[in-house]
Amino acid sequence: MILRVPCGVYAAKLRGNGRKIISRYPLILCVLEFQIAAKRAKAAFFSDIIVTNGHNPRLLFKIFSSVVNPCPDMPMVPSSALCEQFLKYFTDKILSLKSSLPPVVSPALTGECASTLHQFEPVSLCSLKQIVKQLKMTSSAYEPLPPRIVKDGFDVTGPSILFLMNLSLSSGCVPSVFKHAIVQPVLKKRCLDHCDFVNYRPISKLPFLSKILEKIVLLQLQAYLDAHDICDKFQPRHSTETALLRVLNDLLLITDSGHSAVLVLLDLSSAFDMVDHNILLTRLECTVGIRGEALNWFKSYLLNRSFSVTLGTYSSPTASLCCGVPQGSVLGPMLFSLYMLPLGLIFEKYNISYHLYADDIQIYFQLHDDDIAPSLHCFLECMREVREWLSDNSLILNEKKTEIVVFGNHIPRGLLADTFGSFATSFSDSVSDLGVLLDSSFKFNKQVSSVIKSSFYQLAPYC
Repeated sequence: MILRVPCGVYAAKLRGNGRKIISRYPLILCVLEFQIAAKRAKAAFFSDIIVTNGHNPRLLFKIFSSVVNPCPDMPMVPSSALCEQFLKYFTDKILSLKSSLPPVVSPALTGECASTLHQFEPVSLCSLKQIVKQLKMTSSAYEPLPPRIVKDGFDVTGPSILFLMNLSLSSGCVPSVFKHAIVQPVLKKRCLDHCDFVNYRPISKLPFLSKILEKIVLLQLQAYLDAHDICDKFQPRHSTETALLRVLNDLLLITDSGHSAVLVLLDLSSAFDMVDHNILLTRLECTVGIRGEALNWFKSYLLNRSFSVTLGTYSSPTASLCCGVPQGSVLGPMLFSLYMLPLGLIFEKYNISYHLYADDIQIYFQLHDDDIAPSLHCFLECMREVREWLSDNSLILNEKKTEIVVFGNHIPRGLLADTFGSFATSFSDSVSDLGVLLDSSFKFNKQVSSVIKSSFYQLAPYC
């Protein structure tokens, strides 16, 4: 009995395919050998860089950052229409948040500052050269003078730049070209939907000359604040690492004493973009003591700012900014910290420890295990007053992104969640604080796993 009928055409086709595979086999071997050789050469190249520049961690970080985090490509096809759509989205987002708040009233004064700063001092050519040398060479698309020319040709351009900087300081006027930002939308994560504008982060770029002027003002402002003990949020050699060490040390001291500790990470919606200019200027004048031409300079710096969106060679029209401190600026973080100064008085009123680092607000307090009601009552009353203060100052607390973690195993988590009111859904076993995962048991297992996972993902293609 014949079960299968031989198919001559099909058999001939199979024999032909077999011959093709055999003929291509050397090519496949060559490709594999090339890939292996390229991988070895790449590994040897990076190994040589590490050995040669082992004493220069800054250069190593710069090299590997450019390899691991290359400039992101725009997922959508750039066009003028797309730039205008992004411009409208970024503008409407802030206007929508503003419309959800009650009308801004004049802030209540907490007492005038005893010290005053009336005038910024002119800078010398030597000091200006040092400032230019320390600044990173970042620039916007429409840079009037490229950073490389400013740095390499400072002996030629320095006197002219010095005249421009000192003229701005003495007259209390900031050139309009210094107040225009070029915004580039960047996808927050590659896995996100590139068609949804919500998933894009606006990256602002300001002229290099503007950053020089801001750095001059920042140094004089910082010296004034330090001399009169007004604000210590931006001390030299202080960073996110020192902020984390401070908070973590305080939490460990509480738990070592046998009590539970609560850490609350408050999240503000578009904090930098929501700053009210009139409130900020009032705070600079009354709380910080900035008067005269120095105050006029800050008025000129904040008012009549603008931005446009750029994608490749395409650009949008210009839009004005009615509020906010400039993103990507040198002065932005300091101005925001001064804007938030009165908030610390509320935390101190309720005996709640806090640490402010730009728009990252960390508050923490101790729970008495025998009676948690008084501590929780103080916290809820404090948060009620914080909400009111934020609303009065044109800021919005994002409770959905606010995180709470309890350190110490003395009180059942379920009991705590039920007594935290509207913050009950914010409880978690671990939180991300300034980029570090803190778990309720201080084991850091999740942080270590996260770093290892990220390291393998980033370095695998280059090993």
